[in-house]
Amino acid sequence: MFSRVALVAACLAAVSCSRQTSNASPERIALLRFENLSADPSLDWMGRAFPEVISRELAGDRNLDSISPERLHGGDQAFGRRPEAAPGVSAERTLALAAGANRLGYGEYWLGNGRLEARVTLEDLPSGKTTVVAASAPAGDVIAVAGALARRIDSGAAPYGTQNAAALKAYVSGLESANSISAAPRFEEALALDPDFGPPYSLLAQGKVQQLDRAGAGTLFAQALARAGRMPELDRTQLALNAATLRGDAAARQQALTAWSRLTPNDPGVWRALAQLAMLRHQYPQAVEAYQKALATQPGDAALLNELGYAAAYAGDLNAATRALEQYAGLRPGDANPLDSLGDVHLLLGRLREAESFYLQAAKKDPAFEGGGDLLKAAMARLMSGDVSAASALNQQFVALRAQAHDPLVDYYRAEWSWISGRRKEAYEILSSFAHGAETGPIRQAASEAYGELAVWSVALGDRAAAGRSADQAARLAGSASARTVALARFLAQPAAAAEEWTARAERAFPNPEQKPVKDLALAYALLADRHFSEASPILRALYESGAPAPDEGLPLLLAWSDLETGKPQEAAGLLRFNPIPPSSAVRPFRVFYLPRLFYLRGQIAALAGSADQARAQFRLFLQLSGDTPLVWGEEAKAR
Repeated sequence: MFSRVALVAACLAAVSCSRQTSNASPERIALLRFENLSADPSLDWMGRAFPEVISRELAGDRNLDSISPERLHGGDQAFGRRPEAAPGVSAERTLALAAGANRLGYGEYWLGNGRLEARVTLEDLPSGKTTVVAASAPAGDVIAVAGALARRIDSGAAPYGTQNAAALKAYVSGLESANSISAAPRFEEALALDPDFGPPYSLLAQGKVQQLDRAGAGTLFAQALARAGRMPELDRTQLALNAATLRGDAAARQQALTAWSRLTPNDPGVWRALAQLAMLRHQYPQAVEAYQKALATQPGDAALLNELGYAAAYAGDLNAATRALEQYAGLRPGDANPLDSLGDVHLLLGRLREAESFYLQAAKKDPAFEGGGDLLKAAMARLMSGDVSAASALNQQFVALRAQAHDPLVDYYRAEWSWISGRRKEAYEILSSFAHGAETGPIRQAASEAYGELAVWSVALGDRAAAGRSADQAARLAGSASARTVALARFLAQPAAAAEEWTARAERAFPNPEQKPVKDLALAYALLADRHFSEASPILRALYESGAPAPDEGLPLLLAWSDLETGKPQEAAGLLRFNPIPPSSAVRPFRVFYLPRLFYLRGQIAALAGSADQARAQFRLFLQLSGDTPLVWGEEAKAR
């Protein structure tokens, strides 16, 4: 299973850098909160300021992976938030180890003879050896003291983004606030004191995004980037990345991440972010290269190996994919996920029997993994080979496992399987009965989802009146869990219309800018359903090339459908080369748009290429899964 890639949280996760030493593992240092040894509690804020400044200055060194406090406290949710004033050596050590640190820095500071004194103990975790460095500056000049310590840790340290101690104090106070609302005034204060201080802009923008004020966040980034020439390069790059993320500009995000990788070439975080973005942009060889660079600095990372396996498969290299996933399996011998991933990459590249075998091995190793979903995946792999009887037997094992677990959606699963295996009348009856029976019980959200799916099926069957009735039922029961399906179903259930009318309907149904992804998907489905392929094609291509996670795993196949119908068979062939990886959940309301159409489209491509035997085989599989009730698109007749 491959988990795919919020504004600042996602971007800041990539902030780090690492030193490539003679060993395979880079030097990775975490600076922990300093302890105030003075009798003056008004200096407590410096405890956070020291690691903030030192880690940021070391982040400018291309030879060192400096784990920032933000990255360190990414583990707060798992380990519990530590007391704000607690010394880092006691409160943050576990977090540092979880973040992969192999070197710790923890320190103390105090006032003496009108000067601010500080020392930091550097502990090498593999050897247990420690060294101590110290520095001082006039009282109050925490930035100078922290900078001196940073340079004594590593001579490649770069200047911090502000030299204004009051601005730093306000910023640190914001960092330690309880939430973004209480933090905002402190970040604003920091910028009032030093408008060229980069990090507060990003965190203020993050708060505005959380409050659904994307326009305000965009204004902040515009203000920051207008002053970027006065900021350190790392701060400029971070702002450019965050601004591009807010805009949804994948190309600009990639450009900023590439610049970040130049600044921190040994950072596994930035290479991983680059790899994930390349995957989303379908640049698979680039993704493989970026994952390999991440692994070079963080060898033995199981999650990276898993993701590399998928990247290599999409790049067409099954051997490389298998090697990565077998290495992953060696690291996690008791885990079913490596076997599941091996099943996925084999299915992706058309090795259906091997995929089925790996899925069954995963199900045997851990029957509860993904709710028994590997049995369903094995059934899908067998179904795609045309063996409906054996596939249905495997699916029955999945259904039985879910029934044993008292899953209330068992009949929903049965209905969806009946539909995709060609028994559409039976599927419609089972799902209708399930939806009606679940209306008043604890799973009314599932009833809403089921009515939404019935509406989609009715559209595909050409019965818009029935679609409208089901969509109304779905809306009556709708809640947050079913809202997306219901919105799409209600939109699709409207009467057939010209492309211009569908566009106007979409504007009325989804008027808010935040609804654009759903609006585009709804409009694309509606245009496809009414065979307005020329108008659907640019919408689908924009969704496919957006650099955002796909709103539907069948998106490449929908785009291939429109490409083929608009005279672009070469583009369609490229999109059809992979099988869609089946989800472990059976509930997929819009699968009717691409299965079994996938096989019809491949048959058309083969026929255009002059491969008559291959075309016949694909058409035969398409007809076998098309079932007992033809859809309105008329492809069954064309395939005969």
